[in-house]
Amino acid sequence: MLKASFTTGVTEAGCDEAGRGCLAGPVFSAAVILPPGFFHPLLNDSKKLTEAHRYELRPIIEEQAIAWAVAQSSVNLIDSINILKASFQAMHHAIDGLKVRPELLLIDGHIFPPYFGIAHQCIVKGDGKYASIAAASILAKTYRDDYMMQIHREFPHYKWDRNKGYGTAAHVAGIKAHGICRYHRRSFAPCSNVN
Repeated sequence: MLKASFTTGVTEAGCDEAGRGCLAGPVFSAAVILPPGFFHPLLNDSKKLTEAHRYELRPIIEEQAIAWAVAQSSVNLIDSINILKASFQAMHHAIDGLKVRPELLLIDGHIFPPYFGIAHQCIVKGDGKYASIAAASILAKTYRDDYMMQIHREFPHYKWDRNKGYGTAAHVAGIKAHGICRYHRRSFAPCSNVN
């Protein structure tokens, strides 16, 4: 059972990212402020849900949330400042996009660079503990999946429609056969080993 809030009477935004471990594509982050007492029986960490359930929940989250926003950090940024910093930057941009300013940020993970003027609480595996972080994980994941499906049409030989940029055997085979493209993270092995 996911917890509705970390602190009662405080406007909280759950924050999470998707795609940090991928070989290709941007990293996406989302921030979500849910109304007090929000509940949906399917809501959970996006990794524990089927694709169909993630896409079923997305419009519900978007319609019922007090505020939500999604942001991304590009492959070029990932390669220039590293994936962790790029993930944090995307998370900060998602918070920037909220139409309501939260009083507390619930961050999935164990570290986070402070967002100016807003307190935060890091929660390891928070997407499986708090509703707002779970909602953010679903938005980040589905928007990133949509992006990977779009660029799959441009480079179908990497099978991004199935692996979404993760280093599956089919994706690595595509890199070995065709090299890398502009959507690959050149700082990540095995992409860094390809001329």
